[in-house]
Amino acid sequence: MTITTTVRPYQSYVYAYPHKTAYHALTDRPALRELWADEPKDALSLYLHIPFCEVRCGFCNLFTRIGAPEGLTTAYLDALERQADAVSEALGDGARFAAAAFGGGTPTFLEAAELERLCDIAEKRMGADLAAVPLSVEASPATATADRLAVLAARGATRLSLGVQSFVDAEARSAVRPQRRADVEAALTRIREAGIPVLNIDLIYGIDGQSERSWLRSLDAALAWRPEELYLYPLYVRPLTGLGRKEVAESDHEWDERRLRLYRLGRDHLLGRGYEQVSMRMFRRADAPSTASATGGEDYACQTDGMIGLGCGARSYTSGLHYSFDYAVDMREIRGIIDDYVSRPAADFGHAEHGRAITGDEARRRHLLQSVLQAEGLDVAAYRARFAADPAEDFPEELARFAARGWLDPAAEPGRLRLSAEGLAHSDALGPELFSPAVRAAMAAYEAK
Repeated sequence: MTITTTVRPYQSYVYAYPHKTAYHALTDRPALRELWADEPKDALSLYLHIPFCEVRCGFCNLFTRIGAPEGLTTAYLDALERQADAVSEALGDGARFAAAAFGGGTPTFLEAAELERLCDIAEKRMGADLAAVPLSVEASPATATADRLAVLAARGATRLSLGVQSFVDAEARSAVRPQRRADVEAALTRIREAGIPVLNIDLIYGIDGQSERSWLRSLDAALAWRPEELYLYPLYVRPLTGLGRKEVAESDHEWDERRLRLYRLGRDHLLGRGYEQVSMRMFRRADAPSTASATGGEDYACQTDGMIGLGCGARSYTSGLHYSFDYAVDMREIRGIIDDYVSRPAADFGHAEHGRAITGDEARRRHLLQSVLQAEGLDVAAYRARFAADPAEDFPEELARFAARGWLDPAAEPGRLRLSAEGLAHSDALGPELFSPAVRAAMAAYEAK
């Protein structure tokens, strides 16, 4: 199927709603103890953010800095401990974690002893049993060293996500990802030898100079390692990134068409080789264990359960408020936020400072987005039980529009709202159409600053 509408397919990757660019300063700085007092805390997710990378890829707009002056990672872990103590005290007794993740940045930028300390913060200060819950860790080829991987495997990591992006050296250079395929293959060897149950490999399509043939070469190079998961990301060129300062040879329409063509080629290639599609980006090997089955549980639901984020780039979720520290993409601003974070006394970590209320309509939008962008779709009965209405009653215009474009699956079983194959392909257009006017305005105001 080809594009049948004038809607641009690649508008925004919706991995959380709302994006932190829609957050604002919370002038009342609510106390965490009050925010969490009446929240269910029996199935929380714990996220620890490490904002350091050895290089910054040309496409990256994440909250991270290049390198760390001597002593900064120690100071950062000191601050992470102070924050963990304050948050743990605010949560009180009874908090239980059903999932954990170390992200960034690049968590494996930390040396082996520092990773041990990071795990201790999660376990001894937050009470997360890393050996009993799914633990996902992000890594780069250069930092996936044997000693670091040994620490993660021993402390219970069930999933290691490796940012490869391309196995073609020229494409990696084009994406400002300075690495050689030989180094990537060596890192993958070390990861498999470490015995972490689930390996995920990230690949990117739409890189300048990438052809259908070279895209298949990267896919086949990844498949040779039989990864339990593969993520296929469309390339975005964003402001304040390395690629954002380069000239783009193609028109927007030509680039959209090329990315869609490469996406469909990659999707069909993986589906034909024993992988199942979980979302637009995620594919899982049909016979592979999930990270949850590796630890015996899968009881965290992103639509309804809370999240605790530690670190200056992490966000936390209660049922009524999403909050974090300040956000930036510009490197100087990021360095300033990190320097502020590491200088804070423990008392400063007992309050929420930046965030956005998620009530009423926003909660419904978030539930719909977090569900329908997954291949399994939305359970209408669960939505009705939570909101006392059907999604078709809450979002009649949007769902009618999606159906008219062929983005909804007419063959979905009763009681399930699910995207068609073409709907999944257009997830980065569909998702933003569900943003509320208030969130759109806040994001636009941030971009205009």
